[in-house]
Amino acid sequence: MHKMLPKILMMILCLCSFVANAQNTELTNNLNKIQSLIDSDVKALPHTKGEIKNFLEYRIGRNAALLQETLKEQMDGSNPDLAFLKPYIAKQLAFTDSVEAYFAKQKTVLMSEVGADGDRKIMLGLMQIQREQDKLFTSEQELLVWGKTAGIDVEAKTTEFISALTSRADDLNSFVYYNQERLSQAVSDVQIAGADVSAEQKALVVELKERLDQSSSSLSTTIAILDSLGQNTALYKQTLFSVSGDITQDVLNFDVASSLLTEWLTIAKTQAMENGAGIMFKLIIFCLILFVFSLIGKIAKRVVQKAVSNSKLKFSMLLQDFFISLSGKVVFALGLLIALSQLGFELAPLLAGFGIAGVIIGFALQDTLSNFASGMMILVYRPFDVGDLINAGGVTGRVSHMSLVSTTIKTLDNQRLIVPNNKIWGDTINNITVEHQRRVDMTFGIGYADNIEHAEQVLRDIVMAHPLVLKDPEPTIKLHTLGESSVDFIVRPWAKPEDYWDVYWDITRTVKMRFDAEGISIPFPQRDVHIYQTALEK
Repeated sequence: MHKMLPKILMMILCLCSFVANAQNTELTNNLNKIQSLIDSDVKALPHTKGEIKNFLEYRIGRNAALLQETLKEQMDGSNPDLAFLKPYIAKQLAFTDSVEAYFAKQKTVLMSEVGADGDRKIMLGLMQIQREQDKLFTSEQELLVWGKTAGIDVEAKTTEFISALTSRADDLNSFVYYNQERLSQAVSDVQIAGADVSAEQKALVVELKERLDQSSSSLSTTIAILDSLGQNTALYKQTLFSVSGDITQDVLNFDVASSLLTEWLTIAKTQAMENGAGIMFKLIIFCLILFVFSLIGKIAKRVVQKAVSNSKLKFSMLLQDFFISLSGKVVFALGLLIALSQLGFELAPLLAGFGIAGVIIGFALQDTLSNFASGMMILVYRPFDVGDLINAGGVTGRVSHMSLVSTTIKTLDNQRLIVPNNKIWGDTINNITVEHQRRVDMTFGIGYADNIEHAEQVLRDIVMAHPLVLKDPEPTIKLHTLGESSVDFIVRPWAKPEDYWDVYWDITRTVKMRFDAEGISIPFPQRDVHIYQTALEK
Protein backbone atom coordinates (compact mmCIF):
# COMPACT_ATOMS: atom_id res chain seq x y z
CA MET A 1 0.00 0.00 0.00
CA HIS A 2 2.82 2.42 0.91
CA LYS A 3 4.56 1.58 -2.36
CA MET A 4 1.42 2.49 -4.37
CA LEU A 5 0.88 5.96 -2.76
CA PRO A 6 3.65 7.84 -4.70
CA LYS A 7 2.28 6.48 -7.97
CA ILE A 8 -1.26 7.63 -7.09
CA LEU A 9 -0.03 11.12 -6.22
CA MET A 10 1.92 11.28 -9.47
CA MET A 11 -1.19 10.31 -11.45
CA ILE A 12 -3.24 13.03 -9.70
CA LEU A 13 -0.59 15.68 -10.49
CA CYS A 14 -0.49 14.60 -14.11
CA LEU A 15 -4.27 14.76 -14.35
CA CYS A 16 -4.36 18.29 -12.82
CA SER A 17 -1.60 19.37 -15.20
CA PHE A 18 -3.55 17.96 -18.13
CA VAL A 19 -6.74 19.81 -17.09
CA ALA A 20 -4.82 23.08 -16.58
CA ASN A 21 -3.12 22.71 -19.97
CA ALA A 22 -6.49 22.02 -21.59
CA GLN A 23 -8.00 25.11 -19.99
CA ASN A 24 -5.00 27.25 -21.04
CA THR A 25 -5.25 25.88 -24.56
CA GLU A 26 -8.94 26.82 -24.75
CA LEU A 27 -8.23 30.27 -23.31
CA THR A 28 -5.29 30.73 -25.70
CA ASN A 29 -7.44 29.81 -28.68
CA ASN A 30 -10.15 32.20 -27.55
CA LEU A 31 -7.76 35.13 -26.98
CA ASN A 32 -5.89 34.46 -30.23
CA LYS A 33 -9.14 34.32 -32.18
CA ILE A 34 -10.29 37.68 -30.82
CA GLN A 35 -6.84 39.21 -31.37
CA SER A 36 -6.79 37.87 -34.95
CA LEU A 37 -10.14 39.55 -35.67
CA ILE A 38 -8.86 42.83 -34.23
CA ASP A 39 -5.63 42.69 -36.27
CA SER A 40 -7.55 41.90 -39.46
CA ASP A 41 -9.94 44.83 -39.00
CA VAL A 42 -7.12 47.23 -38.06
CA LYS A 43 -5.28 46.26 -41.24
CA ALA A 44 -8.39 46.84 -43.39
CA LEU A 45 -9.47 50.09 -41.69
CA PRO A 46 -7.20 52.56 -43.62
CA HIS A 47 -8.66 51.34 -46.94
CA THR A 48 -12.35 51.92 -46.08
CA LYS A 49 -14.66 54.92 -45.99
CA GLY A 50 -18.15 55.92 -44.92
CA GLU A 51 -20.44 53.40 -43.28
CA ILE A 52 -18.01 50.50 -43.75
CA LYS A 53 -15.36 52.44 -41.88
CA ASN A 54 -17.79 53.16 -39.05
CA PHE A 55 -18.70 49.46 -38.89
CA LEU A 56 -15.03 48.38 -38.67
CA GLU A 57 -14.36 50.95 -35.93
CA TYR A 58 -17.36 49.61 -34.00
CA ARG A 59 -16.23 45.97 -34.40
CA ILE A 60 -12.65 46.73 -33.38
CA GLY A 61 -13.89 48.49 -30.25
CA ARG A 62 -16.31 45.67 -29.44
CA ASN A 63 -13.68 42.93 -29.83
CA ALA A 64 -11.11 44.93 -27.88
CA ALA A 65 -13.63 45.29 -25.04
CA LEU A 66 -14.37 41.54 -25.22
CA LEU A 67 -10.65 40.75 -25.08
CA GLN A 68 -10.10 43.01 -22.09
CA GLU A 69 -13.14 41.52 -20.33
CA THR A 70 -11.65 38.06 -20.79
CA LEU A 71 -8.35 39.26 -19.33
CA LYS A 72 -10.22 40.89 -16.45
CA GLU A 73 -11.91 37.61 -15.58
CA GLN A 74 -8.49 35.94 -15.39
CA MET A 75 -6.84 38.77 -13.41
CA ASP A 76 -9.70 38.89 -10.92
CA GLY A 77 -9.46 35.15 -10.31
CA SER A 78 -8.08 33.68 -7.11
CA ASN A 79 -4.75 32.58 -8.64
CA PRO A 80 -4.16 34.19 -12.08
CA ASP A 81 -1.47 32.70 -14.32
CA LEU A 82 0.55 35.92 -14.73
CA ALA A 83 3.21 34.31 -16.91
CA PHE A 84 0.52 33.19 -19.34
CA LEU A 85 -1.39 36.54 -19.31
CA LYS A 86 1.68 38.80 -19.48
CA PRO A 87 2.18 38.77 -23.29
CA TYR A 88 -1.52 39.45 -23.90
CA ILE A 89 -1.50 42.41 -21.50
CA ALA A 90 1.63 43.77 -23.19
CA LYS A 91 -0.01 43.46 -26.60
CA GLN A 92 -3.14 45.25 -25.38
CA LEU A 93 -0.99 48.10 -24.01
CA ALA A 94 0.68 48.40 -27.42
CA PHE A 95 -2.75 48.31 -29.04
CA THR A 96 -3.91 51.27 -26.92
CA ASP A 97 -0.95 53.27 -28.24
CA SER A 98 -2.04 52.65 -31.81
CA VAL A 99 -5.64 53.57 -30.96
CA GLU A 100 -4.47 56.80 -29.32
CA ALA A 101 -2.51 57.65 -32.45
CA TYR A 102 -5.55 56.85 -34.61
CA PHE A 103 -7.83 59.13 -32.56
CA ALA A 104 -5.20 61.89 -32.62
CA LYS A 105 -5.05 61.65 -36.41
CA GLN A 106 -8.87 61.70 -36.73
CA LYS A 107 -9.04 64.69 -34.42
CA THR A 108 -6.39 66.56 -36.45
CA VAL A 109 -8.32 65.93 -39.66
CA LEU A 110 -11.58 67.19 -38.13
CA MET A 111 -9.94 70.25 -36.60
CA SER A 112 -8.47 71.19 -39.97
CA GLU A 113 -11.98 71.22 -41.46
CA VAL A 114 -13.52 73.54 -38.79
CA GLY A 115 -14.63 76.77 -40.41
CA ALA A 116 -15.78 75.11 -43.61
CA ASP A 117 -19.35 74.10 -44.35
CA GLY A 118 -20.82 71.59 -41.94
CA ASP A 119 -19.25 72.84 -38.72
CA ARG A 120 -22.01 71.15 -36.72
CA LYS A 121 -21.17 67.76 -38.26
CA ILE A 122 -17.49 68.29 -37.43
CA MET A 123 -18.25 69.18 -33.81
CA LEU A 124 -20.44 66.09 -33.51
CA GLY A 125 -17.48 64.06 -34.75
CA LEU A 126 -15.20 65.60 -32.12
CA MET A 127 -17.77 64.81 -29.42
CA GLN A 128 -17.85 61.19 -30.60
CA ILE A 129 -14.04 61.02 -30.37
CA GLN A 130 -14.25 62.40 -26.82
CA ARG A 131 -16.66 59.61 -25.86
CA GLU A 132 -14.43 56.92 -27.40
CA GLN A 133 -11.35 58.38 -25.69
CA ASP A 134 -13.17 58.19 -22.34
CA LYS A 135 -13.47 54.42 -22.86
CA LEU A 136 -9.89 54.13 -24.13
CA PHE A 137 -8.26 55.93 -21.20
CA THR A 138 -10.36 54.00 -18.67
CA SER A 139 -9.28 50.74 -20.33
CA GLU A 140 -5.61 51.82 -20.48
CA GLN A 141 -5.64 52.68 -16.75
CA GLU A 142 -6.78 49.13 -15.97
CA LEU A 143 -4.16 47.61 -18.30
CA LEU A 144 -1.37 49.55 -16.60
CA VAL A 145 -2.41 48.13 -13.22
CA TRP A 146 -2.46 44.60 -14.64
CA GLY A 147 0.88 45.12 -16.39
CA LYS A 148 2.54 46.19 -13.17
CA THR A 149 1.04 43.15 -11.41
CA ALA A 150 2.30 40.85 -14.18
CA GLY A 151 5.85 42.23 -13.92
CA ILE A 152 5.85 44.44 -17.03
CA ASP A 153 7.91 47.62 -16.81
CA VAL A 154 5.16 50.23 -17.19
CA GLU A 155 6.90 53.19 -15.56
CA ALA A 156 7.63 55.03 -18.81
CA LYS A 157 4.20 54.17 -20.16
CA THR A 158 2.54 55.48 -16.99
CA THR A 159 4.48 58.75 -17.24
CA GLU A 160 3.35 59.20 -20.85
CA PHE A 161 -0.20 58.28 -19.84
CA ILE A 162 -0.29 60.91 -17.08
CA SER A 163 1.12 63.51 -19.47
CA ALA A 164 -1.53 62.71 -22.08
CA LEU A 165 -4.31 62.82 -19.46
CA THR A 166 -3.09 66.16 -18.08
CA SER A 167 -2.97 67.66 -21.57
CA ARG A 168 -6.47 66.33 -22.26
CA ALA A 169 -7.76 67.75 -18.97
CA ASP A 170 -6.36 71.18 -19.88
CA ASP A 171 -8.04 71.08 -23.29
CA LEU A 172 -11.37 69.93 -21.83
CA ASN A 173 -11.13 72.55 -19.09
CA SER A 174 -10.93 75.33 -21.70
CA PHE A 175 -13.57 73.64 -23.85
CA VAL A 176 -16.02 73.54 -20.94
CA TYR A 177 -15.65 77.28 -20.30
CA TYR A 178 -15.92 78.02 -24.01
CA ASN A 179 -19.15 76.03 -24.39
CA GLN A 180 -20.57 77.58 -21.21
CA GLU A 181 -20.01 81.13 -22.48
CA ARG A 182 -21.46 80.34 -25.90
CA LEU A 183 -24.48 78.66 -24.30
CA SER A 184 -25.09 81.69 -22.06
CA GLN A 185 -24.95 84.00 -25.08
CA ALA A 186 -27.30 81.76 -27.08
CA VAL A 187 -29.84 81.63 -24.23
CA SER A 188 -29.65 85.42 -23.92
CA ASP A 189 -30.30 85.79 -27.67
CA VAL A 190 -33.36 83.54 -27.39
CA GLN A 191 -34.74 85.59 -24.50
CA ILE A 192 -34.22 88.86 -26.38
CA ALA A 193 -35.90 87.45 -29.50
CA GLY A 194 -38.93 86.45 -27.44
CA ALA A 195 -41.82 85.38 -29.67
CA ASP A 196 -39.66 86.00 -32.78
CA VAL A 197 -37.11 83.37 -31.80
CA SER A 198 -36.06 81.27 -34.79
CA ALA A 199 -35.76 77.51 -35.08
CA GLU A 200 -32.01 77.91 -35.69
CA GLN A 201 -31.58 79.78 -32.40
CA LYS A 202 -33.45 77.06 -30.51
CA ALA A 203 -31.40 74.33 -32.21
CA LEU A 204 -28.16 76.15 -31.32
CA VAL A 205 -29.12 76.20 -27.63
CA VAL A 206 -29.81 72.44 -27.68
CA GLU A 207 -26.55 71.74 -29.54
CA LEU A 208 -24.43 73.84 -27.18
CA LYS A 209 -26.05 72.17 -24.19
CA GLU A 210 -25.09 68.76 -25.62
CA ARG A 211 -21.50 69.95 -26.16
CA LEU A 212 -21.27 71.29 -22.62
CA ASP A 213 -22.65 68.04 -21.16
CA GLN A 214 -20.22 65.91 -23.19
CA SER A 215 -17.14 68.02 -22.40
CA SER A 216 -18.10 68.09 -18.70
CA SER A 217 -18.59 64.30 -18.71
CA SER A 218 -15.21 63.72 -20.40
CA LEU A 219 -13.50 66.08 -17.96
CA SER A 220 -15.13 64.21 -15.07
CA THR A 221 -13.83 60.87 -16.42
CA THR A 222 -10.32 62.31 -16.87
CA ILE A 223 -10.35 63.71 -13.33
CA ALA A 224 -11.30 60.30 -11.92
CA ILE A 225 -8.38 58.59 -13.72
CA LEU A 226 -5.90 61.27 -12.66
CA ASP A 227 -7.11 60.95 -9.06
CA SER A 228 -6.44 57.22 -9.15
CA LEU A 229 -2.90 58.00 -10.30
CA GLY A 230 -2.35 60.40 -7.39
CA GLN A 231 -2.40 63.63 -9.45
CA ASN A 232 -3.66 67.04 -8.28
CA THR A 233 -7.00 67.79 -9.98
CA ALA A 234 -8.30 70.63 -7.79
CA LEU A 235 -8.30 73.14 -10.68
CA TYR A 236 -10.38 70.87 -12.92
CA LYS A 237 -12.84 70.03 -10.14
CA GLN A 238 -13.26 73.75 -9.55
CA THR A 239 -14.21 74.13 -13.22
CA LEU A 240 -16.87 71.41 -12.96
CA PHE A 241 -18.32 72.98 -9.84
CA SER A 242 -18.23 76.55 -11.21
CA VAL A 243 -19.91 75.62 -14.48
CA SER A 244 -22.35 72.87 -13.54
CA GLY A 245 -22.54 72.92 -9.75
CA ASP A 246 -21.42 69.27 -9.73
CA ILE A 247 -20.57 68.40 -6.12
CA THR A 248 -20.09 64.70 -6.83
CA GLN A 249 -16.46 65.19 -7.93
CA ASP A 250 -15.09 65.62 -4.41
CA VAL A 251 -15.32 69.40 -4.81
CA LEU A 252 -15.57 69.77 -1.08
CA ASN A 253 -11.97 68.79 -0.50
CA PHE A 254 -9.73 71.47 0.96
CA ASP A 255 -7.91 72.48 -2.25
CA VAL A 256 -11.06 72.95 -4.31
CA ALA A 257 -13.06 74.62 -1.54
CA SER A 258 -10.26 77.02 -0.65
CA SER A 259 -9.69 77.90 -4.30
CA LEU A 260 -13.37 78.61 -4.85
CA LEU A 261 -13.68 80.66 -1.67
CA THR A 262 -10.58 82.68 -2.55
CA GLU A 263 -11.96 83.41 -6.00
CA TRP A 264 -15.39 84.43 -4.69
CA LEU A 265 -13.94 86.58 -1.91
CA THR A 266 -11.64 88.34 -4.39
CA ILE A 267 -14.56 89.10 -6.69
CA ALA A 268 -16.71 90.29 -3.79
CA LYS A 269 -13.89 92.48 -2.44
CA THR A 270 -13.25 94.06 -5.84
CA GLN A 271 -16.94 94.74 -6.40
CA ALA A 272 -17.34 96.19 -2.92
CA MET A 273 -14.37 98.54 -3.33
CA GLU A 274 -15.27 99.69 -6.82
CA ASN A 275 -19.06 99.70 -6.73
CA GLY A 276 -19.92 99.42 -3.03
CA ALA A 277 -21.53 102.86 -2.66
CA GLY A 278 -23.53 102.53 -5.87
CA ILE A 279 -24.72 99.02 -5.00
CA MET A 280 -25.75 100.11 -1.50
CA PHE A 281 -27.66 103.09 -2.90
CA LYS A 282 -29.46 100.84 -5.43
CA LEU A 283 -30.42 98.36 -2.69
CA ILE A 284 -31.85 101.20 -0.59
CA ILE A 285 -33.83 102.46 -3.60
CA PHE A 286 -34.98 98.88 -4.29
CA CYS A 287 -36.30 98.41 -0.74
CA LEU A 288 -37.86 101.89 -0.72
CA ILE A 289 -39.74 101.24 -3.98
CA LEU A 290 -41.08 97.91 -2.66
CA PHE A 291 -42.19 99.59 0.59
CA VAL A 292 -43.95 102.44 -1.24
CA PHE A 293 -45.73 100.12 -3.66
CA SER A 294 -46.82 97.84 -0.80
CA LEU A 295 -48.53 100.87 0.76
CA ILE A 296 -50.03 101.82 -2.59
CA GLY A 297 -51.25 98.23 -2.95
CA LYS A 298 -53.07 98.42 0.39
CA ILE A 299 -54.66 101.74 -0.65
CA ALA A 300 -55.66 100.24 -4.00
CA LYS A 301 -57.31 97.30 -2.23
CA ARG A 302 -59.37 99.65 -0.07
CA VAL A 303 -60.41 101.76 -3.08
CA VAL A 304 -61.38 98.67 -5.09
CA GLN A 305 -63.25 97.22 -2.09
CA LYS A 306 -65.29 100.40 -1.75
CA ALA A 307 -65.93 100.56 -5.49
CA VAL A 308 -67.09 96.97 -5.96
CA SER A 309 -69.20 96.95 -2.80
CA ASN A 310 -71.09 100.09 -3.88
CA SER A 311 -71.22 99.21 -7.57
CA LYS A 312 -74.59 99.10 -9.30
CA LEU A 313 -73.45 95.91 -11.02
CA LYS A 314 -74.01 94.06 -7.73
CA PHE A 315 -70.87 91.94 -7.79
CA SER A 316 -70.98 88.70 -5.85
CA MET A 317 -68.85 88.36 -2.74
CA LEU A 318 -66.60 85.94 -4.62
CA LEU A 319 -66.03 88.43 -7.43
CA GLN A 320 -65.48 91.25 -4.96
CA ASP A 321 -62.82 89.24 -3.13
CA PHE A 322 -61.17 88.41 -6.46
CA PHE A 323 -60.94 92.04 -7.59
CA ILE A 324 -59.71 93.22 -4.19
CA SER A 325 -56.98 90.59 -3.98
CA LEU A 326 -55.97 91.06 -7.63
CA SER A 327 -55.62 94.84 -7.32
CA GLY A 328 -53.10 94.58 -4.48
CA LYS A 329 -51.04 91.91 -6.25
CA VAL A 330 -50.94 93.79 -9.57
CA VAL A 331 -49.72 96.97 -7.88
CA PHE A 332 -47.01 95.11 -5.98
CA ALA A 333 -45.89 93.22 -9.13
CA LEU A 334 -45.59 96.56 -10.96
CA GLY A 335 -43.51 97.92 -8.11
CA LEU A 336 -41.27 94.84 -8.15
CA LEU A 337 -40.55 95.30 -11.87
CA ILE A 338 -39.70 98.97 -11.35
CA ALA A 339 -37.46 98.07 -8.39
CA LEU A 340 -35.64 95.42 -10.43
CA SER A 341 -35.00 97.95 -13.19
CA GLN A 342 -33.21 100.12 -10.61
CA LEU A 343 -30.82 97.24 -9.91
CA GLY A 344 -29.88 97.10 -13.58
CA PHE A 345 -32.12 94.25 -14.76
CA GLU A 346 -33.34 94.58 -18.34
CA LEU A 347 -37.12 94.21 -18.19
CA ALA A 348 -37.63 93.28 -21.86
CA PRO A 349 -35.58 90.03 -21.75
CA LEU A 350 -37.01 89.31 -18.30
CA LEU A 351 -40.61 89.61 -19.53
CA ALA A 352 -39.74 87.58 -22.63
CA GLY A 353 -38.28 84.91 -20.38
CA PHE A 354 -41.47 84.92 -18.32
CA GLY A 355 -43.42 84.45 -21.54
CA ILE A 356 -41.37 81.41 -22.57
CA ALA A 357 -41.55 80.03 -19.02
CA GLY A 358 -45.30 80.62 -19.04
CA VAL A 359 -45.74 78.40 -22.10
CA ILE A 360 -43.65 75.63 -20.53
CA ILE A 361 -45.47 75.90 -17.20
CA GLY A 362 -48.79 75.95 -19.03
CA PHE A 363 -48.11 72.52 -20.55
CA ALA A 364 -46.93 71.18 -17.19
CA LEU A 365 -49.92 72.52 -15.23
CA GLN A 366 -52.82 71.79 -17.55
CA ASP A 367 -55.09 70.55 -14.74
CA THR A 368 -54.35 73.64 -12.64
CA LEU A 369 -55.12 75.90 -15.61
CA SER A 370 -58.37 74.02 -16.11
CA ASN A 371 -59.28 74.81 -12.49
CA PHE A 372 -58.28 78.43 -13.11
CA ALA A 373 -60.56 78.69 -16.16
CA SER A 374 -63.43 77.07 -14.24
CA GLY A 375 -62.88 79.54 -11.39
CA MET A 376 -63.15 82.45 -13.83
CA MET A 377 -66.41 81.04 -15.24
CA ILE A 378 -67.83 80.69 -11.72
CA LEU A 379 -66.88 84.29 -10.94
CA VAL A 380 -68.47 85.57 -14.16
CA TYR A 381 -71.73 83.58 -14.11
CA ARG A 382 -72.10 83.57 -10.29
CA PRO A 383 -73.99 80.29 -9.75
CA PHE A 384 -73.37 80.67 -6.00
CA ASP A 385 -71.89 83.10 -3.49
CA VAL A 386 -70.17 82.98 -0.12
CA GLY A 387 -72.56 81.57 2.50
CA ASP A 388 -74.81 79.72 0.01
CA LEU A 389 -75.74 76.11 0.71
CA ILE A 390 -74.92 74.16 -2.44
CA ASN A 391 -74.69 70.64 -3.77
CA ALA A 392 -71.92 70.48 -6.37
CA GLY A 393 -69.09 68.14 -7.30
CA GLY A 394 -70.62 65.41 -5.13
CA VAL A 395 -70.42 67.63 -2.02
CA THR A 396 -73.16 69.35 0.00
CA GLY A 397 -72.35 72.27 2.28
CA ARG A 398 -71.98 76.04 2.64
CA VAL A 399 -69.47 77.97 0.56
CA SER A 400 -66.77 79.28 2.89
CA HIS A 401 -64.49 80.99 0.38
CA MET A 402 -63.10 80.49 -3.10
CA SER A 403 -59.84 80.96 -5.00
CA LEU A 404 -59.24 80.74 -8.74
CA VAL A 405 -58.35 77.04 -8.49
CA SER A 406 -60.54 75.67 -5.69
CA THR A 407 -63.64 76.29 -3.58
CA THR A 408 -63.77 75.67 0.16
CA ILE A 409 -67.05 74.13 1.36
CA LYS A 410 -68.08 73.45 4.96
CA THR A 411 -70.42 70.49 5.21
CA LEU A 412 -73.44 70.44 7.50
CA ASP A 413 -71.48 68.34 10.01
CA ASN A 414 -68.72 71.01 9.99
CA GLN A 415 -66.14 69.31 7.78
CA ARG A 416 -63.99 71.52 5.54
CA LEU A 417 -63.65 70.25 1.97
CA ILE A 418 -61.43 71.77 -0.73
CA VAL A 419 -63.03 71.04 -4.11
CA PRO A 420 -61.22 71.77 -7.44
CA ASN A 421 -63.17 74.31 -9.48
CA ASN A 422 -63.26 72.15 -12.63
CA LYS A 423 -65.16 69.44 -10.71
CA ILE A 424 -67.74 72.01 -9.61
CA TRP A 425 -68.13 73.74 -12.97
CA GLY A 426 -68.15 70.43 -14.86
CA ASP A 427 -71.02 69.02 -12.78
CA THR A 428 -74.57 70.06 -11.91
CA ILE A 429 -74.62 72.92 -9.40
CA ASN A 430 -77.59 72.88 -7.01
CA ASN A 431 -77.82 76.16 -5.09
CA ILE A 432 -80.15 75.26 -2.26
CA THR A 433 -80.39 78.66 -0.55
CA VAL A 434 -80.30 81.04 -3.50
CA GLU A 435 -84.13 81.29 -3.57
CA HIS A 436 -85.99 82.92 -0.68
CA GLN A 437 -88.69 80.22 -0.47
CA ARG A 438 -88.42 76.46 -0.42
CA ARG A 439 -91.15 73.83 -0.51
CA VAL A 440 -91.13 71.10 2.12
CA ASP A 441 -92.36 67.82 0.58
CA MET A 442 -93.94 65.29 2.97
CA THR A 443 -96.24 62.28 2.61
CA PHE A 444 -98.53 60.88 5.34
CA GLY A 445 -100.73 57.78 5.11
CA ILE A 446 -103.95 56.82 6.90
CA GLY A 447 -105.88 53.57 7.01
CA TYR A 448 -108.66 52.71 4.56
CA ALA A 449 -111.17 52.67 7.44
CA ASP A 450 -110.29 56.23 8.59
CA ASN A 451 -112.29 59.36 7.72
CA ILE A 452 -110.62 61.21 4.85
CA GLU A 453 -112.16 64.65 5.58
CA HIS A 454 -111.21 64.42 9.23
CA ALA A 455 -107.59 63.47 8.46
CA GLU A 456 -107.32 66.23 5.85
CA GLN A 457 -108.58 68.83 8.32
CA VAL A 458 -106.16 67.69 11.02
CA LEU A 459 -103.23 67.98 8.57
CA ARG A 460 -104.35 71.46 7.50
CA ASP A 461 -104.68 72.65 11.11
CA ILE A 462 -101.16 71.37 11.92
CA VAL A 463 -99.59 73.06 8.90
CA MET A 464 -101.39 76.39 9.28
CA ALA A 465 -100.55 76.56 12.99
CA HIS A 466 -96.78 76.25 12.49
CA PRO A 467 -95.18 79.70 12.89
CA LEU A 468 -92.42 79.06 10.32
CA VAL A 469 -94.75 78.00 7.49
CA LEU A 470 -95.27 80.82 4.98
CA LYS A 471 -98.80 81.97 4.20
CA ASP A 472 -97.88 82.80 0.63
CA PRO A 473 -97.64 80.59 -1.34
CA GLU A 474 -100.41 78.57 0.31
CA PRO A 475 -99.63 75.05 1.50
CA THR A 476 -100.83 72.14 -0.63
CA ILE A 477 -102.65 69.30 1.19
CA LYS A 478 -104.23 66.74 -1.14
CA LEU A 479 -105.20 63.08 -1.23
CA HIS A 480 -102.51 61.69 -3.48
CA THR A 481 -102.62 57.90 -3.91
CA LEU A 482 -104.49 54.82 -2.80
CA GLY A 483 -101.66 52.54 -1.84
CA GLU A 484 -101.55 48.85 -1.08
CA SER A 485 -101.75 49.44 2.65
CA SER A 486 -102.67 53.11 3.10
CA VAL A 487 -104.44 56.17 1.76
CA ASP A 488 -101.64 58.71 1.19
CA PHE A 489 -101.82 62.52 1.54
CA ILE A 490 -99.18 64.89 0.18
CA VAL A 491 -98.41 67.81 2.48
CA ARG A 492 -96.35 70.63 0.86
CA PRO A 493 -95.94 73.78 2.93
CA TRP A 494 -93.48 76.58 2.01
CA ALA A 495 -90.75 77.91 4.27
CA LYS A 496 -87.59 79.94 4.20
CA PRO A 497 -84.52 77.87 3.19
CA GLU A 498 -82.97 78.18 6.63
CA ASP A 499 -86.24 76.92 8.26
CA TYR A 500 -86.62 73.89 6.00
CA TRP A 501 -85.60 71.15 8.45
CA ASP A 502 -87.32 72.75 11.44
CA VAL A 503 -90.62 72.74 9.52
CA TYR A 504 -90.06 69.19 8.30
CA TRP A 505 -89.21 67.74 11.72
CA ASP A 506 -91.86 69.71 13.67
CA ILE A 507 -94.76 68.82 11.37
CA THR A 508 -93.75 65.13 11.22
CA ARG A 509 -93.67 64.95 15.01
CA THR A 510 -96.96 66.83 15.43
CA VAL A 511 -98.76 64.65 12.85
CA LYS A 512 -97.88 61.49 14.76
CA MET A 513 -99.07 62.95 18.05
CA ARG A 514 -102.33 64.37 16.62
CA PHE A 515 -103.16 61.20 14.67
CA ASP A 516 -102.78 59.19 17.86
CA ALA A 517 -104.97 61.66 19.77
CA GLU A 518 -107.65 61.75 17.04
CA GLY A 519 -107.73 57.99 16.60
CA ILE A 520 -106.42 58.13 13.05
CA SER A 521 -104.32 55.09 12.23
CA ILE A 522 -100.98 55.19 10.49
CA PRO A 523 -100.89 51.84 8.66
CA PHE A 524 -97.89 49.75 7.81
CA PRO A 525 -97.52 47.31 4.91
CA GLN A 526 -99.64 44.18 5.44
CA ARG A 527 -101.24 41.38 3.44
CA ASP A 528 -104.40 39.35 3.94
CA VAL A 529 -103.83 35.63 3.46
CA HIS A 530 -106.91 33.51 2.60
CA ILE A 531 -106.76 29.72 3.07
CA TYR A 532 -109.27 27.51 1.26
CA GLN A 533 -109.75 23.86 2.24
CA THR A 534 -110.87 21.39 -0.42
CA ALA A 535 -111.99 17.79 0.02
CA LEU A 536 -109.42 15.22 -0.96
CA GLU A 537 -110.45 12.77 -3.70
CA LYS A 538 -110.69 9.19 -2.69
